[in-house]
Amino acid sequence: MLERNFPLAWVSGEISNFTRAASGHWYFTLKDDAAQVRAVMFRGRAQYADFIPREGDKVEVRTLVTLYAPRGDYQLNVESIRRAGVGNLYEAFLQLKEKLTAEGLFDAARKRPVPQFARTIGIVTSPQAAALRDILITLRRRAPHVRVVLYPTPVQGEGSAQKIAQAIATASARAECDILLVCRGGGSIEDLWSFNHEAVARAIAACVMPVISGVGHETDFTIADFAADLRAPTPTAAAELAAIPLADWIATIETHAHALMRAMRRRLGDSAQSLDWLSRRLVSPASHISHERLKLRSRQLRLAHATRLPLNQARFSLTQLGTRLAAHLPDTGAHRLRLAENMRRMTHLMGTDAAQRRQALASLSSQLELLNPQRTLERGYAIVTDEKGRIVRAPRDIHPRKAVTIRLAEGTAEVGIASVQPALE
Repeated sequence: MLERNFPLAWVSGEISNFTRAASGHWYFTLKDDAAQVRAVMFRGRAQYADFIPREGDKVEVRTLVTLYAPRGDYQLNVESIRRAGVGNLYEAFLQLKEKLTAEGLFDAARKRPVPQFARTIGIVTSPQAAALRDILITLRRRAPHVRVVLYPTPVQGEGSAQKIAQAIATASARAECDILLVCRGGGSIEDLWSFNHEAVARAIAACVMPVISGVGHETDFTIADFAADLRAPTPTAAAELAAIPLADWIATIETHAHALMRAMRRRLGDSAQSLDWLSRRLVSPASHISHERLKLRSRQLRLAHATRLPLNQARFSLTQLGTRLAAHLPDTGAHRLRLAENMRRMTHLMGTDAAQRRQALASLSSQLELLNPQRTLERGYAIVTDEKGRIVRAPRDIHPRKAVTIRLAEGTAEVGIASVQPALE
């Protein structure tokens, strides 16, 4: 609850009961005329302090309110410490930061990306500063191929802010660098105050190349850090951000080269396989015709076999049916012999019967010939018919003055009747 409800705050007081433990942690009491509170500054934060406090020192600490659970005491967990009297400078720092923020000087949208392939790096710092030596050692180790241009300027003291701004403006006007480093080693807030000047912030914002600020230690923040395109916690870190190690670039290039070679080999292999496949599909017309002939011959054989097979099957079935039929047919030999005998006897009988019938017919013909009217007419007789063609048999059938027809052996004659006399008794 304490840590969540009490944010980081500056607390002013007098050092009492200061103890520097073997582990590097600082334990002390912060007090004034009316109250006191225990405080601790752990080694990770204490190593960045620019002085070691003593009994009775007036200090200002940036701290969090925490609870030391084993004893049930609340205490201050100190993040940073400075000598008392810096509060006015910090107030001026906050006012300037608020002003430039309102102008949009610190907007993330205007931040420029740091180029990855920097060939020339500019440095704005003091030639006598230890920070310059650290930067040069780092660049020589990481990127010996990078050219370095120094824009010398004092980094603390009277008028140093204007000189720093002038050095940044000179680097921007020459435009001979890809990245500009604005650096200084650690120190008190008074030592770093030149980088909290408005002129320096506006010079950084107006610079034509990306600017990396590396001022003080990790816990130190200046106006130059907010105006720069990228902030580094230390000058050495600024050099590391500005130049990626040459070995890393070479390893990356080799990795890309190997990947490209593998991709090219794979592409060439795929192309070779496609070419082989296409070459196998591409045949000469003669080979194609020969292949089609073989296919045609195969289909002819298949067709002949397909037609011959049903025919053979039909023949076989017919043979089987004939065998079965022959097995079921009766023995016709004796019947044939009997039929032949019967035919012979019938032929004989029919011949005898025909002779007898011819004799009877000849006898009847002779008799018929004797009874033939024509023969009677040839003996001189005649046949009389009236006008209606009826045979006249008696005189009463004839009337005088009527014509009758007389049929003779060799023709007919029309005769008129003069009178009719009945037959005499």
